[in-house]
Amino acid sequence: MPGLVLFGRRWAIASDDLVFPGFFELFLRVLWWVGILALYLKHREKLDCAGGALLSSYLVVLIVLLAVIICAVSAIVCVSMKGTICNPGPRKSMAKLLYLRLALFLPEVVWASLGAAWVADGVACDRTVVNGIIAAVIVSWIVIAATVVTIIIVFDPLGGRTAPYSPAGPGHLDTRESSQLLHGLRTAATSVWETRIKLLCCCVGDDDHTRVAFSSTAELFSAYFSDTDLVPSDIAAGLTLLHQQQDSISNRQEPEEVVSHGLGPSQVSSLDTELENCHHYMQFAAAAYGWPLYVYRNPLTGLCKVGGDCCRSRTTEYELVGGDQLTCHFGSILQTTGLQYRDFIHISFHDQVYELPFLVALDHRKESVVVAVRGTMSLQDVLTDLSAESEPLDLGAELQDCVAHKGIAQAARYVYRRLLNDGILSQAFSVAPEYRLVLVGHSLGAGAAALLALMLRGAYPHVRCYAFSPPRGLLSKSLHEYSKNFIVSLVLGKDVIPRLSVTNLEDLKNRILRVIAHCNKPKYKILLHGCWYELFGGDPDSFPTELDGGEQGDLTRPLLGQQSLLAHWSPAYSCSDESPLHSPSKYPPLYPPGRIIHLEEEGPSGRFCCSASHYTAKWSHESEFSRILIGPKMLTDHMPDVLMRALDRVVSDRAACVSCLAQGAAARDAV
Repeated sequence: MPGLVLFGRRWAIASDDLVFPGFFELFLRVLWWVGILALYLKHREKLDCAGGALLSSYLVVLIVLLAVIICAVSAIVCVSMKGTICNPGPRKSMAKLLYLRLALFLPEVVWASLGAAWVADGVACDRTVVNGIIAAVIVSWIVIAATVVTIIIVFDPLGGRTAPYSPAGPGHLDTRESSQLLHGLRTAATSVWETRIKLLCCCVGDDDHTRVAFSSTAELFSAYFSDTDLVPSDIAAGLTLLHQQQDSISNRQEPEEVVSHGLGPSQVSSLDTELENCHHYMQFAAAAYGWPLYVYRNPLTGLCKVGGDCCRSRTTEYELVGGDQLTCHFGSILQTTGLQYRDFIHISFHDQVYELPFLVALDHRKESVVVAVRGTMSLQDVLTDLSAESEPLDLGAELQDCVAHKGIAQAARYVYRRLLNDGILSQAFSVAPEYRLVLVGHSLGAGAAALLALMLRGAYPHVRCYAFSPPRGLLSKSLHEYSKNFIVSLVLGKDVIPRLSVTNLEDLKNRILRVIAHCNKPKYKILLHGCWYELFGGDPDSFPTELDGGEQGDLTRPLLGQQSLLAHWSPAYSCSDESPLHSPSKYPPLYPPGRIIHLEEEGPSGRFCCSASHYTAKWSHESEFSRILIGPKMLTDHMPDVLMRALDRVVSDRAACVSCLAQGAAARDAV
């Protein structure tokens, strides 16, 4: 931090990122040098043969060259360990050392080429010596190839583009020429991100929806990353510092500071009822994922139970389901839901950008027509997730500010058209006219199901929706309040997705900048301590993140504090209030759907996802999910199988508690 500048361009690596790679290379080089030295000292008398002089010269020069490289790498490691993230002053000699290190690759390449040519000549020397030299040549080329790959990885396509820079800050960038250059930089950044996304999603296709999703995602990424001088390791260090800071604040919180509101009998009853409904309908949300999730949840028996359907020819009964390309999915859906094939009206696994798989079934136990929308499972779904702009919803209701997440709204419209235009819902209610409509989904599917419920409420006033782990950045404030009447969301632990929105990501970036700016430790210590803390826990206060008063003067200007991390203080990047992230019309604050049930982990959070956990359920306000929480389970808490296990435990625990209370009351009545 900031990005290392070499050959007049910025790279996606900082001068304090070379500690661990340097130690690794140093370890390999020292082993290699010791091996070559031992080979030469032990077998040099056997080099008195045809071509032996060339091999002897090769070994001697290689020993000297490796010694010089070891010294250069040692110096790089030592310098990289100095200073802090925001104080690169002690590392100002790093560029010269790297130039020296890169210069040593030229003789290394030349010597490796000569060694390969000499060995290929078929010298008639001792076979042990020849094999040792062949191994040395191979190792040389492996190291050279690894170096080239590393250079390609840390190459920043925008590193050569510089914005107008003034030490006085961005206020001096108001000329027309500067504005044009800033606009050009933003356009170039969007183009680079779009190229990266297209390469990553090369197998997705090239229809109109896909091109729109590529453009929307690239604009989001370029706007989010282009206004800071962060490299990937800075983000990792910031996240681990935030986790420790978060745990430290939690540990210092006094019990009396926690305000608890007692729930009345009606609220407790409502919570129990909705938990039981969530436990029931989560099976349908999981079934919508098809066979991959079922096999993942049942690794020993899953393939045996659904494998027959993969090869079985479709019968007329199966065709009545109306689905397409079911393959192995139908068997897993039957196993997960416990329904019969005749209970399904439609199953579709058609998957494109803005077009999600879904199923429609008759749930006789709850007397409902269930529409389950699948969550993220493909690159197409990821592009739908990342189309995070807002667009208006025409619901025909007297509501103001009706906007929602663009990609999820498009997906909900697709399912809406299929349900109505293809007559799927009409067919379902012709079979069971007295049933009610229930929409369910997990993750992306939860967001689509919630928006679908809003769209269908006019035609089906008694519609209900159960959204499992829905994204936070989904609905405007007015739609969030309106949806509380018929939507229930379920969130597990520190799940990141129900806390994820463009606004919260911007807040997370600012918190990372703040905690990095106030950190007085070198990055390698932060990362080492962070790995230990994430794996085994410890005292978060044992690693302070605030600057001591006496050390503030040691920082090098203008890289002091949070402002040094913003790109408008960096000659390589620029920041402007015209960034799409600062456009309220494009990225306004968005909220999760409906009332929220939060399953909170009791006691300290486990360090491993496989550790047994106990959860308590409560009604929560959306403000409790207005900030992304860092923790080892922030990703695993989002997995549908983890959520299902937590629901099983919570429902069984609450049922056991009710049973105990009933037995106690009966005993008192008997007395």
